[in-house]
Amino acid sequence: MSYADVAASGPKQTPEEAAAPQPPQIIPTETASTSSLIDVDAPSVRSVPSDFLEQDIQTETQEKRKELEADAADAAARARAEADLAKKKSAKKARKADNAITNFFANLSDNTSKAIVAGNLAAVVGLSAYLGYKALGLYERGRLTGKNIGIGAGIALGVGLFEAALGGYIYKGKKNGEQ
Repeated sequence: MSYADVAASGPKQTPEEAAAPQPPQIIPTETASTSSLIDVDAPSVRSVPSDFLEQDIQTETQEKRKELEADAADAAARARAEADLAKKKSAKKARKADNAITNFFANLSDNTSKAIVAGNLAAVVGLSAYLGYKALGLYERGRLTGKNIGIGAGIALGVGLFEAALGGYIYKGKKNGEQ
């Protein structure tokens, strides 16, 4: 049995009971008077100067906003200046370290620098031969994958970059040492 069936089987309401209650009625007891109107001659009324619309700052809110914007601009300028100073300091330190390495290689004798170059060449050739031997072994066993090739190429690339940087410092050092 549904709720509607149960509700329909109960006692019936009279039309007065079924109607919504009447909202309360407001009975005006006061007459409209002019006592609540603002007196324009009273000192509570404020007037604005005639050049109000031409003023740059017309309200206190605008004044506060302009102050906040000026403060934010000052803070941004200080942050930019500090960042530029830090950048210059780090560049100076990098140049100093670069000059120290270059001076180290400039002070080496020709035989010592040639020995370093030969040692670097031997290291690159030895590493390449070792990686090639390992790759051949993996290929013969059928386990040579792209991942293995990528790792070997990455190692060779890293060593090559290190050798190039070292060779650049040796070249700069010898060039500065001849002058």
